Amino acid sequence: MARVEAEVGVEKSGIMKWIDDRFPFTETLKLHATEYYASKNFNIWYIFGVLATVVLVLQIVTGIFLTMNYKPAAADAFASVEYIMRDVEWGWLIRYMHSTGASFFFIIVYLHMFRGLLYGSYKKPRELIWIIGMLIFLVLMAEAFAGYLLPWGQMSYWGAQVIISLFGAIPFVGEALVELIRGDYSISDITLNRFFALHVIVLPLALIALVFVHIVALHHVGSNNPDGIEIKDHKGPDGIPLDGIAFHPYHTTKDLVYIIAFLIVFSFVVFFAPDMGGYFLEHANFEPANTMATPEHIAPVWYFTPFYAILRAVPSKFWGMFLMVLAVALPFALPWLDRSRVKSIRYRGWIYRLALTLFVISFIALGYLGLKPADTVYVYLAQFFSVIYFSFFLLMPYYSSIDKTKPVPDRVVYHG
Repeated sequence: MARVEAEVGVEKSGIMKWIDDRFPFTETLKLHATEYYASKNFNIWYIFGVLATVVLVLQIVTGIFLTMNYKPAAADAFASVEYIMRDVEWGWLIRYMHSTGASFFFIIVYLHMFRGLLYGSYKKPRELIWIIGMLIFLVLMAEAFAGYLLPWGQMSYWGAQVIISLFGAIPFVGEALVELIRGDYSISDITLNRFFALHVIVLPLALIALVFVHIVALHHVGSNNPDGIEIKDHKGPDGIPLDGIAFHPYHTTKDLVYIIAFLIVFSFVVFFAPDMGGYFLEHANFEPANTMATPEHIAPVWYFTPFYAILRAVPSKFWGMFLMVLAVALPFALPWLDRSRVKSIRYRGWIYRLALTLFVISFIALGYLGLKPADTVYVYLAQFFSVIYFSFFLLMPYYSSIDKTKPVPDRVVYHG
């Protein structure tokens, strides 16, 4: 028995040597897992990057199965979705996993970005990581919007009609840009084919490439931690950070627990509330697109509504479009807007804590208002919360520089 085990061990090492001579498998594994040292004091806020990767894989796999029966044609798209739901074996499950996964993707990404605001993960030396992450967010928004049109339901058609027409507000090139996006003078079969190509090929490839670059950049600089301390500054005689621990197996085993918990919650939603009361799947989208009948109230999916509320808060189409784009673009500048001497909210003063709290309230409020009709009271509220939203970024160079901070310890601190 011992001889057999020894022979198997030799065979394994021989296979690994053969692979390593031709591909840096072991070297890559060490660089990004077994010898990549992350802080020991990670908390639950540091799980969302891993969960985002899990959902990305889930979306790609379910999307592949959906394309096997989906027909990207205006005359057949809605019927093919119904065919998947009713006649394809387990088709309803795959479709609900994909639609629920889209909403969970944005929930996770928004929480992941909020963690960056909590602990200053965008500050030096991680500015590029933050910018790449924001590019991922932009591509994810484009991917979600392209996929939003594919069911060819009432809200898909008219929501895309409204959003695409906004590009017409751009001076000089607006109308030409709208025609380029649609591929026609109105949303038609060509538009559906164009968005299908973007959704299943172009944007997923861009997303995967950006995620890869994001992880490589992160592992080159090193992960931030709740104290905002660079663990590389304190190393032992062996060159290993004193406050660091190998990502695998220590962090990966802990991540596995959170992944299982997430999948339980995800499965509960898929099986018991896949439409989430109309927030994940709008009720109007269960009706085929009718170019002659406009829905009573047109609103995008919930993860776009904060920016949609900002768009409607301004009477001018051009300035509404400008502010909506600015709302998405301003977070790119966070590494240079924040003048605080510390990274983590643990050691910041009351001004930043208050500003971040108001920002979160305004974002949630705008999300709610974006779902409501454009009545006078809702427009006024959207204007009020839009001012708070933009003030968080535009006033940051001032309030972050005068905010009183606490002394940052030399080593990471463990909080029970």
